[in-house]
Amino acid sequence: MNPYQVKYIAYELTKRFPSGSNEKFNIALMDAQVDLNPHQVESALFAFKSPLSKGAILADEVGLGKTIEAGILLSQLWAERRKKLLIICPANLRKQWSQELYDKFFLDSIILENKNFNEFVKSGKRNPFDQNKIIICSYQFARAKADLMQLISWDLAVVDEAHRLRNVYKLTNKIGNAIKEALSHSRKALLTATPLQNSLLELYGLVSIIDEHTFGDIKSFRSQFLRTVEGENYQDLRDRLKSVCIRNLRRQVQEYIRYTNRIPLTIKFEPSDDEQKLYEAVSDYLQKELLYALPASQRHLMTLILRKLLASSSFAIAGTLNSLIKKLHQVIKDHQKVSVIDEVSEDYELFEEQAEEWEEDEQTDDNSLTEADIDAIKLEITELEKFRDLAESIKHNAKGEKLLTALKEGFSKMDKHANKKAIIFTESTRTQNYLFNLLSEQYPNKIVLFNGSNNDETSNKVYKSWLATNKGTDKVTGSPTADKRAALVEYFRNDATIMIATEAAAEGINLQFCSLLINYDLPWNPQRIEQRIGRCHRYGQKYDVVVVNFLNVKNAADIRVFQLLDEKFKLFSGVFGASDDVLGSIESGVDFEKRIAEIYQKYRTEQEIIEQFDLLQKELDEQINSKMLSTRETLLANFDDEVLDKLKIRLSESREYINKYEQWLWAVTKFELNGAATFNDKNLSFKLKKQPYSEATFPTESFKLGKPNTEAHVYRMGHPLAQTVLEKAKEKELPVTTLNFDLTGYEGNVSILEELKGKQGWLSALAVSVDSFESSDYVVAFGQTDDGKPLSEEQAKRLLTLPVKQANGNATSIDEKLVAKQTESHLDALLKSISERDNNYLKFETEKLTKWAEDRMNAAELAIKETKAKIKELNREVQKTTDPMAQLKLQQQLQEESRKQKKQRQEIFIVEDEIAEMRDKMIADIQKRMKQAINKTHLFTINWQLI
Repeated sequence: MNPYQVKYIAYELTKRFPSGSNEKFNIALMDAQVDLNPHQVESALFAFKSPLSKGAILADEVGLGKTIEAGILLSQLWAERRKKLLIICPANLRKQWSQELYDKFFLDSIILENKNFNEFVKSGKRNPFDQNKIIICSYQFARAKADLMQLISWDLAVVDEAHRLRNVYKLTNKIGNAIKEALSHSRKALLTATPLQNSLLELYGLVSIIDEHTFGDIKSFRSQFLRTVEGENYQDLRDRLKSVCIRNLRRQVQEYIRYTNRIPLTIKFEPSDDEQKLYEAVSDYLQKELLYALPASQRHLMTLILRKLLASSSFAIAGTLNSLIKKLHQVIKDHQKVSVIDEVSEDYELFEEQAEEWEEDEQTDDNSLTEADIDAIKLEITELEKFRDLAESIKHNAKGEKLLTALKEGFSKMDKHANKKAIIFTESTRTQNYLFNLLSEQYPNKIVLFNGSNNDETSNKVYKSWLATNKGTDKVTGSPTADKRAALVEYFRNDATIMIATEAAAEGINLQFCSLLINYDLPWNPQRIEQRIGRCHRYGQKYDVVVVNFLNVKNAADIRVFQLLDEKFKLFSGVFGASDDVLGSIESGVDFEKRIAEIYQKYRTEQEIIEQFDLLQKELDEQINSKMLSTRETLLANFDDEVLDKLKIRLSESREYINKYEQWLWAVTKFELNGAATFNDKNLSFKLKKQPYSEATFPTESFKLGKPNTEAHVYRMGHPLAQTVLEKAKEKELPVTTLNFDLTGYEGNVSILEELKGKQGWLSALAVSVDSFESSDYVVAFGQTDDGKPLSEEQAKRLLTLPVKQANGNATSIDEKLVAKQTESHLDALLKSISERDNNYLKFETEKLTKWAEDRMNAAELAIKETKAKIKELNREVQKTTDPMAQLKLQQQLQEESRKQKKQRQEIFIVEDEIAEMRDKMIADIQKRMKQAINKTHLFTINWQLI
């Protein structure tokens, strides 16, 4: 390797590829710590196939890694210094997104929520959405702050679980319309396995978020696609969707991804008489109309949480009851109401998140108290004390006693080769401590806790040990919260047998090494349950996952909830568990959870409970509509027979590119850091002996190209050291010289150069940046032999990657005019090819606009045709009718329809004007963007000999 080759390769490695290029995402993929799956690369390329594209719906079936596809897009934009990036997702997925981005793509993010948003504002940041990190926020937060979110020119907005916006075509869909408006000028990637659930109008809604001009307005969509005869192939609809939606099926990629099963295990238990008495007493209390212990503004949510703690354990509810009693005593002392939120949120970590999701009706708490109120509070305290005393008297819980049985049976059902690991989920930190004490005798020193704070003695000890072991490596991020989570997961993987976790562990950690999961407490939100199970049952899991649930056989409501979750949502068994076909059928898991909470709160007798659950089940049956599932497959599934072959080619190409780029980065680094580092070619690692550059300081520990490990920093394209190395290589000023390229001693087969063996000539390299629809970079290499035969670009570039046997400073003179002439010729050819590609983009957009215009006109003309037919029918009725009153009524209807027809004719002219205005505006905008700004840099010119 010599300076000329190093400079050429540095430019190749840092160039920006145009949309649709097969190499577009390979630099991002080279940096990413993911197993490469071809369908994910295919989807990422589809999303950015045109610079005029406003985004895409990535609609792969569940389990195929839509998060990875979005991560590839975000990683590429970040590498291109386009860093205004946003992710909107359900609240319970925020931490998972943050962790996945960091673990797999080395991307920093910030979760925006009310607390830190207000802190940013107080510190003087006018718009907290304006950050130098990827922004992650929930749907509710995005709606609440839509005005500020709209002020940012996002390079990409990713919307996860985007089927939540499928009813955006309805004006009543406030969240959907707020987000659509706020992101109207940004490129978007919508992620959903269920873009179509109950009606074709949902497809219209989602597509309209991406691009308003894929279809006409909703009237034209209804007239064209909602009147189709059953069994019709929807070919026009499918053709239009192909430009904006891609869907990969599991059966197409099973060659690349292995899926394991879920094995369900139900452990039944009967609460003791005292436990049952406590349950019924607290339930009756919660059903009272007025409770001083619970703030009116959050009564529904607080009631839900207390019911969850009551079902969790007597220890959980005892502690919370004690908090309520103390607060009520304070109310009497201060003579005004006080909040109990802080105390409850300590035991129930999801309080803030669920408060945001539940969006209670706006109520203000009346803090004034009368003497009658004080008397009532004293009675309420007495009642709560009775409950607390009963709870504290219960030393053993029937469900807890069954946990040892659950572990034994669960381990026996696991694959014999699987790690003997179990994760136990509870919704209460007090229950977590109870279970730790309960299991410690059976599993001494083999239990680790995981919760929102992780401040117990064992966790702190594990964290300190982990810090000492990983000091100086990339594993230590510097964030105590993130590092402690990583330490506990690693301890669970390597040392512990059981992790007892609160809901905090369902967000953002991956436990593929664990294949026994126990839902000690079962959430009512099916999406949260799926999130829990997905920690273990995910891509990379080698064994079947055993899922254990507890069932209180004395509680009719508990039995029906479990039945719905198991039979309707199919959460606990099968290859894929809960399919998005089913989860996507409900607006959100929160809505389902609210319905369950309402039944628990309002109904007491077993008969009432059964009736209400029957109604809920009937609604679910209607929503989970098999006809619409088959329609979705007809419209969205890729039935191309060449799909598998195409994916194989994509996999082969991507691996080939990545291998080439890694070799190039290694070669450039070795050259640039020669003398400043020691290199190990076998494992592609090196260690800095000294600082190579005065303007920047880098760690002097080991670096390794490729996957992370504990001994070295990950060396990758995005690493600051690699970026500096490449920039230094590009800055070299290189005079004309002679290079002798060695084809004879080269081990590989380079057939395109065989005809040049023994010949010599000259070669020049040029870097070109072009800004038109998008910014892209090109490295142009050209030259000729001494006998005047031109080199193809492929020959010139391949020549520059051969070993150099001898570099000779003496160069024969080169005809500079000839080089300049060929430079202009190659530049003209490049710009011509770019113009042709841009014209294809323009043609596609024009065709789309033409179809949109036709849709609008067809809808307007159809409306007139229907009105005309109605007038004709009314005239016939007038001729038949002899009753004067009926005649009068018909004449009034005729007048009304005639006025309507006149208005519709006028609307046709309005629509025509609107179409013409829109077309002119779009073409003017495109013409403005088509103007090419060109920047060229001469890299070097050399004489060459091929020996």
